[in-house]
Amino acid sequence: MSELDASQRSFPELAASLRAKLHRYCARMAGSAIEGEDIVQDALLKALEAYPRSGTIANPEAWLFRIAHNTALDAIRHRSRRMSVPLDEADLPDGDEEVQRREIAAMGLRPFMKLSPSERGSVILKDVVGYSLQEIAGILDTTLPAVKAALHRGRGRLAGLGAAAIDPASIELSAEERQLLERYADRFNARDFDAVRDMLAQSVRLDLVGVTAVRGRGTVAARYLGNYGRARDWHFDVGTIDGRPALVVHDPATPGTPTHVVLLTWTDGRVIGIRDFYHARYIVQGAAIVLS
Repeated sequence: MSELDASQRSFPELAASLRAKLHRYCARMAGSAIEGEDIVQDALLKALEAYPRSGTIANPEAWLFRIAHNTALDAIRHRSRRMSVPLDEADLPDGDEEVQRREIAAMGLRPFMKLSPSERGSVILKDVVGYSLQEIAGILDTTLPAVKAALHRGRGRLAGLGAAAIDPASIELSAEERQLLERYADRFNARDFDAVRDMLAQSVRLDLVGVTAVRGRGTVAARYLGNYGRARDWHFDVGTIDGRPALVVHDPATPGTPTHVVLLTWTDGRVIGIRDFYHARYIVQGAAIVLS
């Protein structure tokens, strides 16, 4: 991570180059792919306000990750999650570090919630994102010995979870959730976009994650449904992501492999919110996705 001349690279360029990497970190800090994206968006807004219009930033990745880390901690505190009590370092197995790293990188999101924030941050930055111990100390604003200790404790605790750590949990959709999602998916898959439009509330809000946000049935129908009508790389199924009702999308050429998800919110049978991750496909990495 080298020094960056802020006058030579725009903030959107920096954010775009690191967004997927930031999400890998924040999703595991939050234990949810969707909440992780919320944290990334909040962090990027904070970073945009702080981004210098001239001068330099030493270690721009560390700077942005530090903001993301602090934003994640704020979100965790806000949810008042109970933090795990650290285990005694002396009681933890050493094991093969490379094997541990591969196993941890393959885990889903929820196991990381078993760790304290310092353990979580150290393990994710080292074993999932791939930073050095020195870089992690800079991001977390702590000492090298503290990072080593947290990493050792966190790896030991994850190792103790065993195979259960990577088993995705399912959830039963309510009759109302299933009915609306199935109706929306069926009309979308039939490319009956007039019928889809009729399901939208007049003030429907679309968040095309990472690209744009618009409001209003007419605008959403023209700019969003029209684009889907011209694309051929999608098919919608009903399911969940990290326990949340969702439309799980896959490319017909690769059935069974989710490419992204779409979240809906509705009132009185009308869709009032669409959150589409078509341009943020990193969202599915590590998430527990279950077809219903």
